[in-house]
Amino acid sequence: MQWRRRHCCAHTAKCILLLSLLGLLVFLVHQVWPTQFTGMPLWRGNRVEYGWAELHRPRPKGNLSTSHSAWRFVIVPHQNLKSDANISSPEKEVVSSPQEDPRFEHTLAANTSQQSVEGDLLGTITHGYFPYIINEPDKCADGRRAPFLVLLISTEARQVEARNAIRQTWGNESVAPALGFIRLFLLGRNEGELGLLQQRTLEAESQRHRDIIQQDFLDTYKNLTIKTLMGMNWVAIHCPQAGYVMKTDSDMFLNTEYLIYKLLRPELKLKKNYFTGNNMRGYAPNRNKDSKWYMPPELYPGEKYPTFCSGTGYVFSGDLAAKIYRASLRIRLLHLEDVYVGICLAKLQIEPTPPPNEFLFNHWRVSYSSCKYSHLITSHGFHPNELLKYWHHLQSNKHNACINVLSAGRRH
Repeated sequence: MQWRRRHCCAHTAKCILLLSLLGLLVFLVHQVWPTQFTGMPLWRGNRVEYGWAELHRPRPKGNLSTSHSAWRFVIVPHQNLKSDANISSPEKEVVSSPQEDPRFEHTLAANTSQQSVEGDLLGTITHGYFPYIINEPDKCADGRRAPFLVLLISTEARQVEARNAIRQTWGNESVAPALGFIRLFLLGRNEGELGLLQQRTLEAESQRHRDIIQQDFLDTYKNLTIKTLMGMNWVAIHCPQAGYVMKTDSDMFLNTEYLIYKLLRPELKLKKNYFTGNNMRGYAPNRNKDSKWYMPPELYPGEKYPTFCSGTGYVFSGDLAAKIYRASLRIRLLHLEDVYVGICLAKLQIEPTPPPNEFLFNHWRVSYSSCKYSHLITSHGFHPNELLKYWHHLQSNKHNACINVLSAGRRH
């Protein structure tokens, strides 16, 4: 019996040793091939971490209501952003689409190795992070006049009234009949039964107006950056000859005539590397976790953002659509869309141009008067009914909008 006890103890010790060695082996393999053991894919040597941007796998075709697993990810770069100066340094921050699913269309087919920004700028742009659900590839087709202005309008499926109001007012192509003028509404998709119903309505609206583009990402606030990059990608691929592009929102008042004829001026030579709007200079990241604009230090450790323009409305030359999009392929995605575009501009070493008048682009609501609104470009926070009311009033008073104001001033 004593021999048997010693034999059992020795056998148990060997088993424990073998299990320990096996555990160590599993741990080492786990570190070498994380994609097979943890689902944490590697991209160019950088591990994809989950926990921020609400990006989603594409839905199976024909079934919008199928549940989606969220890819909440941040690319861990080789070198973090340390300051404004490092944003445009030779060390590049690498970013990719989060998916490994073959159904995705990749952003740059040839961009699978470490390349310089110059190499990216010469590369061929392919469709972006997500496949199109609705597209208008012939909106700016060969044989048509190159548009002087393309409007990219961020909207949501439920905002039908807002889109209709814009079509009747500042987004109406009759505003500039002598010039090429394109209006596009930018959308993602929604989930569930309501999302399916909205999708059917949206597709019918698209058939009627031919002014909607939509990709297969979840339409949330944190995905506004994806939405804007979709618009820039569309211009770069389908309308590279556009003179100027404006990105704005569906709750804005836009004086399109003043934008075209006073700011951009079609009689002049088209500008290059031009970007303007409500310039936000010297802004620091918001570190309040309860804020809508909270920026975690691990995503942006710098003390200040580079100069950016408020996402409520900014204008840029057509050549910048491709340049900004290509730059975005090498910069990790951030949820603050206007800040992110500013970082892309800094990477390109392009400083936004201050507008000739600081009150042209307003990211707040300006109290209405026909005089003030005849000399501004954007005002924020409009209900569709208000937009229709004030637009029609301005059109009927634009030629003598400030006469009464001047007369009243003289009397006083």
